[in-house]
Amino acid sequence: MKAVHFGAGNIGRGFVGLLLHEAGYEVVFADVADALIHQLDAADSYEVHEVGDQSAVKTVDNFRALNSSTQEAAVVAEISTADVVTTAVGANILKFVAPVIARGLASRPASLAPLQVMACENAINATNLLRFEIESAWDNAAGELSDVAAFANTAVDRIVPNQEPGQGLDVTVETFYEWVIDRTPFGDSAPVIPGATFVDELGPYIERKLFTVNTGHASAAYFGYAAGLEKISEAMAEPGVAGKVRSVLDETKQLLVAKHGFPEPEQEAYVQKILGRFSNPYLPDTVTRVGRAPLRKLGRHERFIGPAAELAERGVTPVALLDAISAALRFDDGNDDEAVELAQVLAESDAAEATERITGLADTHPLFPQVQKLIEARQAEA
Repeated sequence: MKAVHFGAGNIGRGFVGLLLHEAGYEVVFADVADALIHQLDAADSYEVHEVGDQSAVKTVDNFRALNSSTQEAAVVAEISTADVVTTAVGANILKFVAPVIARGLASRPASLAPLQVMACENAINATNLLRFEIESAWDNAAGELSDVAAFANTAVDRIVPNQEPGQGLDVTVETFYEWVIDRTPFGDSAPVIPGATFVDELGPYIERKLFTVNTGHASAAYFGYAAGLEKISEAMAEPGVAGKVRSVLDETKQLLVAKHGFPEPEQEAYVQKILGRFSNPYLPDTVTRVGRAPLRKLGRHERFIGPAAELAERGVTPVALLDAISAALRFDDGNDDEAVELAQVLAESDAAEATERITGLADTHPLFPQVQKLIEARQAEA
């Protein structure tokens, strides 16, 4: 079995590539970082260091590496005979890898089963986005795209912090991971990946991860940044910060239980596990890394405004989430482009305009006036 994986960075090597390797696939890494490709090409193996409870070191071998820019024809040839294609490149990069995948699919022998395509990105329904981009590049003369590929959305979760200098290809990750895959597009031919969980309805799991892991992680970053702390684990060791994060996840738990029917004890256990992960002292994650890109994180359907808006629509005032939004508005790391852009929006817009530009909320939404008050308070500090 062969898998072509786009994105040979830390997540690609330390999460998706590892699980594909453990499932018995030969992994062909495709990336545009030439130095990284040369490193992989020259190596027989690399190690994944899982840190936390039940730490372990796992060795990954049986892989190859190609530069998808300078060796595009070779990547196309690999896709044409692969069983699986996955990505971990960032949702905004999918449009650049889609034409290569489309060419590989177009050259696929009719005798082969449909290629199983999964975008493993930190975005909702990223595979749908990838499919749209592949369709845009598809040559109709090659036949029906649905005859040669099956596209399945996924939800992925593993904390992979910035790596220590000098680690080379080795990757340090947390012990916990979750890769949830929608099995329905595969019919009776779902890929065999023992480390993944296959479900018939992915939506609830995507929102559970987004509104628990992503919301909680960013909350810890922004509350920790406000407290002058450097690491996420240090922030979670501060009772005041930890209490605020816990309150945020109490509110998202309330929404997830009511909306998706997760049993309350099950969601509480999930919250407890997530809080434990954030407190992992073996992960040198910083509040500035996790807090970066505040404009995206304050988007309409993202980790803060998304659940807060739904609670407001249900007649619930999201007190803790509003507190986290307030902290995000004060993330002023000058090294982060979006933090700088956020400050510019706050400086050049009135409160109502800034609220709409930052959050995407309509001024008629019940959450709008509450966020506008936070923005007015932030602007008054400048």
